[in-house]
Amino acid sequence: MSVETGGADMLALLDPDATAQLLISGERATALGLANEGNAADPVRPAVVARAEWLDAVTALALVDPAQDMARGPIGPLHPVRVGDEGSAIAALVLARRAGLLPALWLLESVIKVIPTIPVDAVLVAAPEAIIVARAKLPIDGIGEAQIVAFRDGATGEEHVALVIGAFGGKPPLVRLHSECLTGDVFGSLKCDCGPQLHEALRLLKDAGGGVLLYLRQEGRGIGLANKIRAYQLQDRGLDTVDANRRLGFADDARDYGLAAAMLRALHIDAVRLLTNNPAKLAGLESAGIAVVERVAHHMPVNPHNADYIATKQGRSGHFA
Repeated sequence: MSVETGGADMLALLDPDATAQLLISGERATALGLANEGNAADPVRPAVVARAEWLDAVTALALVDPAQDMARGPIGPLHPVRVGDEGSAIAALVLARRAGLLPALWLLESVIKVIPTIPVDAVLVAAPEAIIVARAKLPIDGIGEAQIVAFRDGATGEEHVALVIGAFGGKPPLVRLHSECLTGDVFGSLKCDCGPQLHEALRLLKDAGGGVLLYLRQEGRGIGLANKIRAYQLQDRGLDTVDANRRLGFADDARDYGLAAAMLRALHIDAVRLLTNNPAKLAGLESAGIAVVERVAHHMPVNPHNADYIATKQGRSGHFA
């Protein structure tokens, strides 16, 4: 059960004897000072914290949320215990991350026989599936007529869209993979370059005579909106965008471009000219069977609010300068 969404009443109902242990990510275990004990010595592997009398639902949430680290006193003592089925533990943390939740879960042994189980492989190796659910014409300011295609992710049910602009005559089209950014795309945040990248990409697609923009529901590089705001809190205290994501228990970039590749295949596109500065997008599409015949650079002007963010993307995440 998620620590974040399972409150005190739910925990008391499902764990009346207060014996449920706490599953957390290795990254979080390291941040809590458990790096020299058991599985917590490896930041990538999951860790389990023994239940204590003081470890209730409210305290556990404060413990696993790094955004509260600077505002609370020490919590503990914490006692790591052996992780039983590590594969299932990893899969459970993957499911929490996919749901946009903190990777922290109560292990409810007492109810395991009354709930359906999910095979580990179904979580870790499931192939992305993009299902076209609707198409329509969409006139866009400054662009003209376009077609919007709505997709549903067969694994998660999330909805993504493709904007198809102009015609590309059977040649590899110019393609932009744009991850949703509410703060930048809608509110014009200066902390990132997402909004300017989105609008410039649309202009470039038009000028190229046609192309495709995939608008992917991967807020915060795949960690979700609430966790992105948590990462902003950590950045306000001095962490860069990579360390903030890791402190939350996520990868510095948690996006998977297999779904983008499935969307392109559904549009009968198997080769693209990719508008990006991110080598992970090139590798992600190519590993999923989409040929990238050309990379087209996509740089935006830097402002005082996002200069460190851009430098971190280039210096730590390997983005092309």
